[in-house]
Amino acid sequence: MTRYIIKRIFFMIISIWLIATITFFLMHQLPGDPFADGKQLQPEIRKNLEAKYNLDKPLIVQYGTFLKNAAQGDFGLSMKYRTRSVNDIIGDGFPKSMSLGLWAVAIGLFFGLSFGIIAALNNKGFFDYFVIIIAVVGVSVPNFVFASIFQYFFARQWGWFPVAGWNGPMYMVLPILALGLRLIAYQARMMKTNMIEIMGSDYVKTAKAKGLSKTAVVIKHVIRNAILPIITLLGPLIASVVTGSFVIERIFAIPGMGKFFVDAVNQYDYTLILGTTLFYAMLLIVMVFLVDIIYGLVDPRIRIDE
Repeated sequence: MTRYIIKRIFFMIISIWLIATITFFLMHQLPGDPFADGKQLQPEIRKNLEAKYNLDKPLIVQYGTFLKNAAQGDFGLSMKYRTRSVNDIIGDGFPKSMSLGLWAVAIGLFFGLSFGIIAALNNKGFFDYFVIIIAVVGVSVPNFVFASIFQYFFARQWGWFPVAGWNGPMYMVLPILALGLRLIAYQARMMKTNMIEIMGSDYVKTAKAKGLSKTAVVIKHVIRNAILPIITLLGPLIASVVTGSFVIERIFAIPGMGKFFVDAVNQYDYTLILGTTLFYAMLLIVMVFLVDIIYGLVDPRIRIDE
C-alpha cells in the first residue's frame, strides 16, 4: 500500500505540473490585454503594471517564476482585483462553492440511490416509470433551466425563497435543488441499471438458493456491488460540483469560485486563471486518488498489493 501511495503521489505531481505548464503557455497565446479596462493607459502606467506582474520579462522567465511561487502555494496578485491576491479570492469563494456543492452531492446521492433501489426492486411498476421520467427530464434539461423555473415559481410567484444572493440558509435552497436534480436523475438511472443487471447474475441466484432472505441478498450482494461504479465516479463528480457550477452561481448571484473563474477568463486575468485552474486540478486529482483507495476498501475483491 505504501509503495502504491508513493507512486500515485509522484504521478499526481507530474499531472499537476503538466496542467500548469499547458495552461500557462496556452493562456499567454490568448488574444487580449489584461490591462485593457475601457480606457487607454499611459505608457508609464502600463510599464509599471507589466513590471509588477513580471510581464516585462521573457516568457520562460515568467514560467519559472510562476512554478516557483506555485510550488510555495503563492499564486500572486489578481490583475483585475488588484488589491487582492489569488489565494485570498480562492479562500473567499471556495467555501461558498464547497457548501453549495456538498449539499447538492449529498441530496443527489441520497435521493438518487434511494430512487434507483426502489425502482429496481419494483421493475416495470409505477415507481419505476416515475423514476424513468425523472431520469430523462433531469439528464436532458440543463440545470440553468431548472434554476430559472425555480426562481420564477418558488421565488417570484410564491415568495417561498429569495430570488438570488448569498445571505443565509434560505438563499441556498434553490441553487442546491437546481444542482441536485441532475445528480438525482443520473444516480437513480445508474443505480437502477446496475441493480437489475446484478440481480440476474449467478452469484445472486446462488445466494437465494442457499436460503438467504431477499433483504439479505439485496443488501449484502446486490446493493454493495451495484454501488461500485457510482463510487468510481464520485471523485470527479464531487470535485466538479464542489468547485462551483459557473452558470448556477451566475444565475443566483453567488460569490463563489465559478463567478471569479468566469470573470477571470472574460477579463484576461492571467494570475487568477492560473490559480483557479491549478486549484481545480489539484482538487480533482486528490479526489480521484481518495476514491481509488475507498474503492479497494469497499470491494473485498480489490486489493492493492506491494
